[in-house]
Amino acid sequence: MSKGRLIVLTGPSGVGKGTLLRSLIQRHEDLYLSVSVTTRSPRPGEVDGKNYYFVTRPQFERMVAQGEFLEWAEFAGNCYGTPRRTVEEKIREGKWVILEIELDGARQIRKSFPSALQIFIAPPSMVELETRIRGRGQDSETAIARRLERAWEEVDAAGEFDIQVVNDDLERALGEIEQALFEPAAVC
Repeated sequence: MSKGRLIVLTGPSGVGKGTLLRSLIQRHEDLYLSVSVTTRSPRPGEVDGKNYYFVTRPQFERMVAQGEFLEWAEFAGNCYGTPRRTVEEKIREGKWVILEIELDGARQIRKSFPSALQIFIAPPSMVELETRIRGRGQDSETAIARRLERAWEEVDAAGEFDIQVVNDDLERALGEIEQALFEPAAVC
């Protein structure tokens, strides 16, 4: 992996992006997972600087104004952004950087990094996605409704991505992502 590369992973909230990423990073420790900045509160067990950098909305707005994000978006009432400097440094060092970001951010990346490999993770069904979101037990009914409404928009946009992977079986989905990353001829 001597040439740096940017990989974008997108999909609806609750689709299993985080689980897939953790497995991918465990199998391929040379991949670098970019840590996003967010205005949302930490969930139980999340650690600042590891899962996200947690900041206030005024801090986030200052970072936007200073051009510190490669991309940023507001989702479900919270802001999320990818720190520009770190990603660009890692790519220059020859690292493969993975971004786990929302649809709006992926669209921004497509404009600024057209060579990025963009992967969309889709749910097996919207019913299953709702079950997964509710199963987390972390969101209010209002937040769940917002996430599901947004999920419909995201699934409709799946065709914008280089690769679509349905996360109905973790090992199979992980294998499809690995094939896309490490067997480029399979992407054509």
